[in-house]
Amino acid sequence: MSRSGSHPVTAPIRTDAVDPAESETWLAHRRARVFWGSVLVAVLVGPSLIWMLRAGPQPPLHHLSVLTGLLALSGMVVVAVLPSRVRALSRALGLETLLGLHRRLGVMAGVFVALHVACAVADDPSRVGLLVPMLAPGRGQAATLATIALGTLLVLALRGIRPGGTHEVWRWVHLSLAALVVGGAALHVLWLNNLVNDAVLGPVLGMLGLLVLVVLVLRWGMRGLVNDDGEFRVVVVRPESATVSTLVLERRGRHTGPWFAPGQFAWLRLERSAVEEHPFTIASSAADSGRVEFTVRHTGDFASRLRTLRRGWAVWVDGPYGSFTPDAVPSSGLVLIAGGVGITPMMSMLRTAADRGDRRPYRLVVHARDRADLLFRGELAHLRMCLDLQVTEVLRRPSRDWGGATGPIDTGLLAAVLTDLGSTPGRPAPRLDYFICGRPQLVADVLDTLGSLGVPDDRVHTEQFAQV
Repeated sequence: MSRSGSHPVTAPIRTDAVDPAESETWLAHRRARVFWGSVLVAVLVGPSLIWMLRAGPQPPLHHLSVLTGLLALSGMVVVAVLPSRVRALSRALGLETLLGLHRRLGVMAGVFVALHVACAVADDPSRVGLLVPMLAPGRGQAATLATIALGTLLVLALRGIRPGGTHEVWRWVHLSLAALVVGGAALHVLWLNNLVNDAVLGPVLGMLGLLVLVVLVLRWGMRGLVNDDGEFRVVVVRPESATVSTLVLERRGRHTGPWFAPGQFAWLRLERSAVEEHPFTIASSAADSGRVEFTVRHTGDFASRLRTLRRGWAVWVDGPYGSFTPDAVPSSGLVLIAGGVGITPMMSMLRTAADRGDRRPYRLVVHARDRADLLFRGELAHLRMCLDLQVTEVLRRPSRDWGGATGPIDTGLLAAVLTDLGSTPGRPAPRLDYFICGRPQLVADVLDTLGSLGVPDDRVHTEQFAQV
């Protein structure tokens, strides 16, 4: 997460006057982050370090050729695993962190592939023939295929080109090119028959290949076909507005205990083995282990199909995922900022807090296009009687039938929202955490505003619709 831009000089809001005892949940989450971060670093640099320790004296160009090739290969492995829905990894690091690493390490892998080719040819100019597919042996053809696929993938991703114009088409183009990259790279290493023969590095590379295979099989095969825990039944599709409705599902079979944390999301399929699936934030209370609700704006074909579901129909839920949850932070107060249907994770947090009897202060700011875009107003009025909750509604533009706040969420508005949370005699200022969900532009603007108010980066948590 980063912030940019200039800000007016404003007295910072005190959010760290009290340092409450760190909860076991937060400590477990921090340990998980350290563990998974260490695993990713080990996978990324481990093979290169092993080779450097075992290689002995080497010509500089040959040394660089092997080293850049190993770093590229390790980078491809990590890039393939990051978005493959390893739940523990997703919960520990969060969706935005994983996708950010996925993009950056993908670019890094491309850079190292280019350096590998340049160093290999410079080390032995006769290797330039390996770049001509018709003349090259199998190892050269596999490397060329992987390099072309990786280059195409990076150009499409970095330039924002969406083949077919839809997310689903782009998704399958992305996956197909990624399969060519990983498969071509693996064949190149195997047919090169060099590093795989090393007594230590060979088994390490084999384990990396097995890791990718297991993750992909679980992701694309076993989880969808075998896992019965993901089967739910439709209870009702409840309209919330002309363009938004809530899908209420009931878990199949007998289940006890919560299975998700407030603020997390899940992927929804309409058939067990369906290829098409879409992510939606869970809107219901985490205290209800039997039911789950998804509030959806019907802007695409898949979301529109959800309105046609009937009671008793089966659907499949793959989740939960994400670390966008207050359960992972030791906060003594929460500020929730939502744009439009981005209120769904906030509703899950508030509903869960009410069910748990949470006495912490909650401040909710809802930024909407118009009055019709303000969701759950009746329920929020009820929740205000159950929680220390204040709700501030803001419309983007002035309206004749609207007497509330309008315009952007600026420093003045947020300062007014938080004014009652300041330090008073006998009541120190709470340590606040800020959760933001909405359009990318809204998230960016609010991050800038919080930066101008002196809010520390590690107290701000975001989720953007355009990330998945």
